[in-house]
Amino acid sequence: LIMGADKLFPTRLSAIVFFAYIFLFVAYGILINASKVTSGYAYNTVTVVLLAELLKFFIVFFAYVQQKSWKCFKEELLLNLPVLLLYFIPSGLYCLYNNLAFVNLARFDPTTYFVFLQIRVVITGVIYQVVFRRYLNGLQWISLVLLTSGCVVKEIGRQMAVGDSSFTFHFDTGLLFLLVQVLCSCFAGVYNEFLMKDKGRNIHVLMQNVFMYIDSIMCNLALLLIKGDALNAFQVTQLKAILKSPLVISIIVVISLAGIVTSYFLRELNSIVKNFASAIELVLTAIVGWLVLGVPIDQFTVVAMLLISLSTVIYAKQPLIVRPRDKLTAEVDSEC
Repeated sequence: LIMGADKLFPTRLSAIVFFAYIFLFVAYGILINASKVTSGYAYNTVTVVLLAELLKFFIVFFAYVQQKSWKCFKEELLLNLPVLLLYFIPSGLYCLYNNLAFVNLARFDPTTYFVFLQIRVVITGVIYQVVFRRYLNGLQWISLVLLTSGCVVKEIGRQMAVGDSSFTFHFDTGLLFLLVQVLCSCFAGVYNEFLMKDKGRNIHVLMQNVFMYIDSIMCNLALLLIKGDALNAFQVTQLKAILKSPLVISIIVVISLAGIVTSYFLRELNSIVKNFASAIELVLTAIVGWLVLGVPIDQFTVVAMLLISLSTVIYAKQPLIVRPRDKLTAEVDSEC
């Protein structure tokens, strides 16, 4: 596909996962846009997110039992309870990230918010070096800076298209919350990859997903209880509105599949490559939106496409490859 693709994708599975990730998130973006109404959404978004988490859990649970057995599921779950607890770290950070998004969007104009959010590309590189002790070279940093620039250009163009060209910072606690949100996103992604390739390297990938989704469900439910929104999220009227809409059901299914594919992405590739996939998804969403929904493509999108393409080609020349550490020798005899 591009020069250096054989280096970027060390296995056929990694290439499949890369493009599946982009496809699912482009589909997710288009479906979300298609489900909007004048006043926002005709369904409870919190309910949709929780239903997606539940669906992800049941998919990986039944897939695991189908591949192995219920006996193996119980054995591996009980044997790795410490890792289950460690997954509360990325789960809690993702939960905090999602809720800080509402706080920060209420305080900052959309342009400032989305542009500032793009620094997570560079911050991910820094956190990656600390957690994995794998240092990026000059060419890799140049590609990340170009990638960040492309994302910033795209977001500025998107906000100007809807008539919002303001760009202001609040140098107070609001900026601190925004920085915390970015750090939550970056550290959660890198630490999730660290668990899969290091602490949980001896655990089946489906079981690692089970851990992630159990913890995510518990974190989101705990937050709903704290906010007093738990009963409202699962009202019969809310559930009926969702189940009667094929579009919303499609969103739940796509979110679930995208979440599962993301785990394989982090296992087969890494968080740095995930930034590139997300940037490509950003541009492809604009292109598909133009083809399907008639949303025009402006000069900002074209410039963003060029910057993102250039950054991808540069990175593909010397990609960072981090494979899981060798598995530990089993401590107990097991049929699993």
